[in-house]
Amino acid sequence: MNKNISILVLSHQSKNLVINLIKKLYNKFPIIVVDNSNDIELKKRLNTEYTRVIYLTIDNNGYGAAINFGSNFIKTKYFLILNPDIEDLDEKKVILFEDAASKLNDKFSVLGPRYINLDTKSIKQSKENIEIANWKFISGACMFVKKETFNFLNGFDENFFLYFEESDFCLRAYKINKNYQLNKIKIKHNIGSSINTNSIAEKEKLNNLYNWHFTWSKFYFFKKHYGFLVSIIYFLPILIRTNIKIIYFRILSKHKKIKKYEIRNNALLSSIKGTKSYKRINNF
Repeated sequence: MNKNISILVLSHQSKNLVINLIKKLYNKFPIIVVDNSNDIELKKRLNTEYTRVIYLTIDNNGYGAAINFGSNFIKTKYFLILNPDIEDLDEKKVILFEDAASKLNDKFSVLGPRYINLDTKSIKQSKENIEIANWKFISGACMFVKKETFNFLNGFDENFFLYFEESDFCLRAYKINKNYQLNKIKIKHNIGSSINTNSIAEKEKLNNLYNWHFTWSKFYFFKKHYGFLVSIIYFLPILIRTNIKIIYFRILSKHKKIKKYEIRNNALLSSIKGTKSYKRINNF
C-alpha cells in the first residue's frame, strides 16, 4: 500500500465506472469515494468487496464541494483527484506523478496527464514532446495535488456547481507554484459517460442543467478573476446575441432552440445579478 498517494474519486450515479476504476488501484493506494447521489448499490459493493475503500456520502452541492469534503479524509502527502470515467490508469502511471513531483523538488501546484482521445475543442494540451510541460490549466478529471497546497488554497470554490471550478483552482494555484502537464502519462477521459441513464427525458434535463451551469460559471469565473466591469464588457455582446436568437427562433416556432437560449439567458442574467448557482436537474 502506497503511503504517499491517496486516490479521491467522485461518484454521481457512476457505480460501474467507479468499481472498474477501483479494481485497478485497490490495495495499492488508499482510496476514498465521495458519492453525492446516494447510490445504495455502490455502497453495498464497496462494503462487501472493497472494504478498504473509504465510502462517503454527501448532498449534491457540486463537484468542488464533494472534493473538498473528501479531502478532509486524506492522510497522505499527495492525492489524485479522479472522475470515474477515466480509463487506462494503473499503479505505474499513478507512481509517475510522484516521480515527477520528485524531479520538480515538490515545486508545483497541480500535475495532470495527457489525454489521448480528446480533440482541441474539448481541452487544450501542451506539446507532446515536452515531458514535463509548464501548463496553467489542468483538467479536473485527473489532478495530482499536494494536500498542503490544497489546504492552503482552501480547496475548490464551492460557489461553482459545475464547470470552471478546476480552472479557478488552477489559476489560484499557479500563483503559488507552476502547474504541469506530464505527457508521459497517457490516459483516456470518456467525457459524459460518468452518469448512467437511458432515459431521453433525463438526458434532456441533464443537457439543460449543463447548459445553464456552463453559462453561469463562465461569467462568475470572469468576474472573480478579471472584475465585474471587464466581464460585463465581454459578455454584453453575448447577452444581446442570445436575446436576438430567442426572438428569431420564436418567429420560426423552434421550441427546442428557444428553450436552449432562454436557459443561457437566464443563467447569464442570474450570474450577473450575483444569484447563486441554484439550478438543479429537478428545476428543468
